[in-house]
Amino acid sequence: MQAKYRHHLPQSGDNIFLTDGGIETTLLFLEGFDLPYFAAFDLMRDSKGRRAIENYLLKYIDLAKENGTGIILDTPTWRASQDWGNLLGYSPEALDAVNRESIEMLHALRNAHETETTKCVINGAIGPRGDGYNPAFLMSVEDATDYHRAQVTAFAETGADMISAVTMAYAEEAIGIARLCAEADIPVVIAFTVETDGKLPTGESLEEAIRRTDDASDKRPAYYMINCAHPTHFESTLKSGGSWQNRIGGLRANASSLSHAELDEAEELDDGNPAEFATQHTELARYLPNLVVIGGCCGTDHRHISAVHAHFH
Repeated sequence: MQAKYRHHLPQSGDNIFLTDGGIETTLLFLEGFDLPYFAAFDLMRDSKGRRAIENYLLKYIDLAKENGTGIILDTPTWRASQDWGNLLGYSPEALDAVNRESIEMLHALRNAHETETTKCVINGAIGPRGDGYNPAFLMSVEDATDYHRAQVTAFAETGADMISAVTMAYAEEAIGIARLCAEADIPVVIAFTVETDGKLPTGESLEEAIRRTDDASDKRPAYYMINCAHPTHFESTLKSGGSWQNRIGGLRANASSLSHAELDEAEELDDGNPAEFATQHTELARYLPNLVVIGGCCGTDHRHISAVHAHFH
């Protein structure tokens, strides 16, 4: 399988692309699947689970078609790295297979559903080695490079158009992934998560994390995103202004305004208010001149993404 858009990503502010919402919370709370360690990739084990992932993504493809825009299709592999795989009994070989099969699944979806106006970009999703909300240990750049190499290699060799590292909690892990993607000559997007104060879980500012990642990777990321935080958590950070905000090209916010600690303890889904969520994005977009992708994270589904995109027409 060949990458189609690796050397010319089509997402553009002239026609903002969609991506999906919170796959794990949707499958767990709305679809009733058991997701140990929040690992959606484990559903790729059988046809029922794979079909659930495909049907989940088809809702967003249909939404993109209805809105006449493109879509970034993510693999369900946020947890498909070795430390998490070990907890679920995956050997390195089995984990490599599921990463590659996830890209193959997206190729099949694109072949079946892409149109001229709805371009489908295949994105390999990478998550943090530790807990994105509370990184118990911090890797060096070199350790991060070693740890994430297998997943980047699998995506690059299987025809992904790009890679996204999401829920990154500190710059060193992001830098390691960005350098790996430079080696593999594949575009990368870095999505940092922030706490209710708009800062990373380590206390570093979003501006500093972006600056350090750019400086240490020769500005390798195509753009940055903010993900897994409610718009009210980072609104004041964006309002403070600065040229660094030009590097932010995507938003994947949580539906809930709860803190990360509160979300960790939640036993029911907090899906917020889709209409209010959309209005908040309109306000945020005023401070993001290079916004090209909108989607969601925990608690969001196709209702939220549809409401948000309606504000950008």
